[in-house]
Amino acid sequence: MAAVSAPWAKAAGRTPVGREQSRRYVAPWLVRLLPAAMILGGVVFDLLTPPRFTAVPLYAAAPLIAAPIVTWGMTLLIGIAAVLATSGMHAYNNTYAQITAVTETSTVFTVAAFALLINGVVVRGSARLASARVIAEAAQRAVLPTPADRIAGLHIAARYEAAQADAFIGGDLFAVQDTPHGVRLIVGDVRGKGMGAVAVVAVLIGAFREAAEQEGSLEGVAQRLERALKREGMRREGADAMEGFTTAVLGEIPPGDRTGDGTVRLVNRGHPDPLVLHADGALDVLEPSEAALPLGMGDLAAWPDHAQEYPLPAGSTLLFYTDGLSEARDARGVFYDPGERLRGSIFPGPEALLDALVGDVRRYTGGGSTDDMALLAVGRPGEGQPERRRTVPVVAFEDESGAHRRGATARAGGTSRGRRHGRTG
Repeated sequence: MAAVSAPWAKAAGRTPVGREQSRRYVAPWLVRLLPAAMILGGVVFDLLTPPRFTAVPLYAAAPLIAAPIVTWGMTLLIGIAAVLATSGMHAYNNTYAQITAVTETSTVFTVAAFALLINGVVVRGSARLASARVIAEAAQRAVLPTPADRIAGLHIAARYEAAQADAFIGGDLFAVQDTPHGVRLIVGDVRGKGMGAVAVVAVLIGAFREAAEQEGSLEGVAQRLERALKREGMRREGADAMEGFTTAVLGEIPPGDRTGDGTVRLVNRGHPDPLVLHADGALDVLEPSEAALPLGMGDLAAWPDHAQEYPLPAGSTLLFYTDGLSEARDARGVFYDPGERLRGSIFPGPEALLDALVGDVRRYTGGGSTDDMALLAVGRPGEGQPERRRTVPVVAFEDESGAHRRGATARAGGTSRGRRHGRTG
């Protein structure tokens, strides 16, 4: 994996994104100036060429180009300028009495009128699209509300990154809930896209909220979700009823383990392995001892769910993600490896971790992700840890073999360790 030689603040996209935004906003302004430039260029062309050569095509095209990109009033002004330029040049060349002058002026006037109609259609379509976006965003907030940033002493951050611009809802899900049994959470990825996937997300979130409060064990929560998906599948027709499933990981942080050297229990149903980022930059991959089928596939095989227990010490951060992160690819087709990219890095909290991670993925893929990405980070504050800490920049360094790796400027003992856990609870 290529070393990242810039601080994670840069990886988070603050510097590069700013430059991209600058380039993005330059282009529309140039396009908005194009209609006026075409009229001006047409006038210059008519002044420098004999009367038999005409710039009427430029005058006619100017309002048509302006229609979809500027306001109705500006389109009207461009149309008036185009008509005046056409008739004015005929007056300058003393050709206004010729039939071609009348024909050309009428043509530009008609095109300008059509441009105003086109602008009205575009404005109404944009208003409808904006309304649809607002509705979609409201639907996502209702189905997939963002958890509070503090739950039972834990620091929480969540992020949903849609693969398509302005798309707000999809099949990835997360939820965190404080219950009598501890802080319980779920991160999942529903097979499929569109409103069908959103409907399954709503079913799973509702079932999780109820089961998290009522079930005494994490295994019981998983079974409740399995039954909820089975009921949902019976209501659906076609291939989705036979092939629908959801990869998910369920977590539980016991009530007495929210501070100090605590633990987290996990039930992993075919989902990417969560990560634990330690305060010294070390990283653990929380692999299950045995693979399990995703939720909704209980009819294919049956075995009891088994929660496993992993260390979650003070100052560490638990990271959950969907395969939109681990299956992101660079220009060479190489998958993004969050464990490798994050190992040796230190962050002031879950929110900073997700900011950096999202920015790093955008840089890695060149901004072109093909799948939605849901991220959930749960931080366990250390003894006396302040609410806000300064970000520790990550720099490139060389190990004894000369290979480039990433490491934090501050690291306990000067080492970066990585472990894989799978202890049965």
